[in-house]
Amino acid sequence: MTFADQIDKKRMPKHIAIIMDGNGRWAKERGHERSYGHAQGVDVVRKITDASSRLGIQYLTLYAFSTENWNRPQEEVNILMSLIVSAIERETPDLIKNNVRLSTIGDFQRMPADVQERLAKCIRDTSAGTGLTLNLALSYSSRWELVDVVKKIAKQVQQGDIEVDEITESTITDALSTASMPDPDLLIRTGGEVRISNFLLWQLSYAELYFTAEYWPDFNEESLYKAIYDYQSRERRFGKISEQL
Repeated sequence: MTFADQIDKKRMPKHIAIIMDGNGRWAKERGHERSYGHAQGVDVVRKITDASSRLGIQYLTLYAFSTENWNRPQEEVNILMSLIVSAIERETPDLIKNNVRLSTIGDFQRMPADVQERLAKCIRDTSAGTGLTLNLALSYSSRWELVDVVKKIAKQVQQGDIEVDEITESTITDALSTASMPDPDLLIRTGGEVRISNFLLWQLSYAELYFTAEYWPDFNEESLYKAIYDYQSRERRFGKISEQL
């Protein structure tokens, strides 16, 4: 029996976040350049997006490019940028057909102007989608986001729109780039690393964490089902005890 047969379709996570790690190592172990691994990883994004859509997942956030990734060799950065944008443009017709809406979060001012324009067009073209929201974290880091949130709230205080004592958790949540989405229920990280690497630090406060040694190019639909099956085996108490649930 496969994990696809074992998961409960009525208890699906609303929001899954994924750190897609291991493209470069996967390629090097096979005697290829790191760029080959990134290209293979793009194909996996399509498969996992399609599978998530079929399962009725409402939000899928993929950590595609971190602010720290800008420190990689310029050639690799250029290849990544080109791959990401070209793949999004190529997949946009299928996203529209499958009722998937594209959104992005991140520090876009650091991205080349043509990349920003091309992404904006894809977002507009898919804006009518009412199924899965595919949310790409591009030029994103959680510390950058939290600094940005502090600036926004400080400006509100400075302008007299809010008092310091009126600041609550909701004030912060509403200023996040993910304000329109529920917090992730499940975080998946591939590649064998056991950390969250500056990703959605506020939003992941109560997420279930799932780590796998599989490199991202090896991650497939059954891998996703296995992660969801593991998620469904856990008791999410949110600070309460079992008897209160």
